Amino acid sequence: MTPEALAALHQSCFQTPPPWSAADFASLTADPLVFLLTEGEAGFLLGRAVAGEAELLTLAVAPDSRRLGLGRKLVAAFLTTAGTRGAEQAFLEVSAENPAAIALYESQGFQTAGRRRGYYAAEGRRIDALVMARAL
Repeated sequence: MTPEALAALHQSCFQTPPPWSAADFASLTADPLVFLLTEGEAGFLLGRAVAGEAELLTLAVAPDSRRLGLGRKLVAAFLTTAGTRGAEQAFLEVSAENPAAIALYESQGFQTAGRRRGYYAAEGRRIDALVMARAL
C-alpha cells in the first residue's frame, strides 16, 4: 500500500486520535526498524521492533471489513514478525474509550500495564490511553 492509501484508510478508521498523514506514513515506512503488514486494501498494521521490544504503532481495518477476523490476523502476524526481529516484549497504546480494540488486544494476550492520562486530544477534551503489553 502506498503512503497515500495508508493515510486514506487510517482516516476512514480514526478521528480520535487524529489520523496520520501520507507524509507520516512515508517517514515511518522508510525506517528499517518499522514493518508494515497488510490484508489487501482492507487493513494494515504498522509495527516497530528495536532493542528487544516491539511496539504496535497503529492498526486500521476498513469499516466495511470489520468483524471478519482481519484485525486478529494482523495482530497475530505482528507478534510473529516482532519475535523474528528479536523482540521479547510487545506493547501498544489504545484509547481507553475503544472497547472493541481493547477486547481484540486482550484476546491476543495483551494486558493493561498502565494508563497515560490525557494522551489523546479529541474535540476539545483529552482521552486516556491504556498501555498494554505482553511477553513474546
